[in-house]
Amino acid sequence: MPLPSHVTPAHGHSFSSPAPGLDSFRDHRDVASFAPAALGYALFATRWLQAPLYFGLVAAQGVYVYKFFNELWKLIVHVINGHADETYVMLAVLKLVDVVMIANLLIMTIVGGYETFVSRINLQGHRDQPEWLSHVNSNVLKVKLATAIVGISSVHLLQMFVDVHHTSQHALLWGTAIHMAFIVSAGILAYMSGPMLEPRKSGHECGGHAGGGHADSHGEGHLQLIPKPSTGAHDDATSSGRATPSASVATSAPAAASAPASSLGGSGAESRIRAAGFPAPKALEDFDHDYPRSLDREAVAMLGKLHFITAKENVVLLGPPGTGKTHLAVAFGTRACQAGHQVLFATVAEWVARLADAKAAGRLTEELARLDRYPLLIVDALGYFPLQTEEAQLIFRLVAHRYERGSLIVTSDKPLSSWDLVLSDAAVASAVIDRLVHHSEIISVEGDNYRMRDHGGFGFTSPAVR
Repeated sequence: MPLPSHVTPAHGHSFSSPAPGLDSFRDHRDVASFAPAALGYALFATRWLQAPLYFGLVAAQGVYVYKFFNELWKLIVHVINGHADETYVMLAVLKLVDVVMIANLLIMTIVGGYETFVSRINLQGHRDQPEWLSHVNSNVLKVKLATAIVGISSVHLLQMFVDVHHTSQHALLWGTAIHMAFIVSAGILAYMSGPMLEPRKSGHECGGHAGGGHADSHGEGHLQLIPKPSTGAHDDATSSGRATPSASVATSAPAAASAPASSLGGSGAESRIRAAGFPAPKALEDFDHDYPRSLDREAVAMLGKLHFITAKENVVLLGPPGTGKTHLAVAFGTRACQAGHQVLFATVAEWVARLADAKAAGRLTEELARLDRYPLLIVDALGYFPLQTEEAQLIFRLVAHRYERGSLIVTSDKPLSSWDLVLSDAAVASAVIDRLVHHSEIISVEGDNYRMRDHGGFGFTSPAVR
């Protein structure tokens, strides 16, 4: 019995084929779309032509190493022979400093330039990873190079002033003028690069205004920066009962968050946002500031400038479920990623599971130290279930380790006065609160559950946050 024309045999060959006209149309369309893509990939591949240039700079670095030790040997010989007075020693040391600063400039150009313009250097987890490399881009690199040049110019000018008796007035004048020109140009470059580093708020990147879609439930959002993860166990409205920190929880958001950005595709801010493990895209611009009954809007706006991250301070967001705490936490975290910071997001259950696994493996100290490379950690939904004593101690270890070392954002539906019930021990709760709020901004979000606004709340009222 003949098979219908739409059935395909098991070995993959169809008994029927589309009409010739359709085949021809598809062939032309495929060729038309393939040609520009192939051309683009070919042009992008030409970036590897720059690779030999950076290896040439490595050779130049070797020349400066030779020059440094040559100058150092001359200085040692003159000192031993008694031919070196104080001025000579000072000039020789300044010359050595000059060589080192130029070598530093070379390293910054080699590593940062190769990372930015040729190919990523996967140093995630390396103990010697430079701090500036985690958020390097062309603008940051230009500013750092400009400031390095100003430093080198300062050393040269200082050499002239030390040896002023052998330096003409004409040379001093021009040296000072050139140095001031370097300072002014570096300042202008830094000022012009600032707006480029600000989070872009255009419609195609941040989406339109979400119409008040601000609730901290991580629901649907309009900010299309990251895909919505499939393991969405973060909703603070659905965190009822006691969450067990099982292996599946431990390997969900924290595992995705700890993955190197280079392994997640993309680059720059989008890679950092994907690596952060946010449960859903949220933007500060989409938060409905008019919905909460009580909210310090000026404090929220100030936190959006991210000064608390550079100051290694914390943010504590307190309020009933559905008032927007997690929305704000994710929005702050997203801005931090866009500003060049690495961020990790996880619920309390997931952080407990992550740290418990590290403790069981005998590497809790190493795990806490590894988290130091993230300027911002977000601990979501503290208080939705009471922690056991060992779990509360793990949260204390995290907070104590981050104290004055890095920033934390903590969200909770319980007031600070009730954290002794959450952490199962008044002493542990007091120690956690002491270190968490010492350098922190506490934001109280009071209001009704945003997700229940269309359902009359089912008779429930939101407790006040003390």
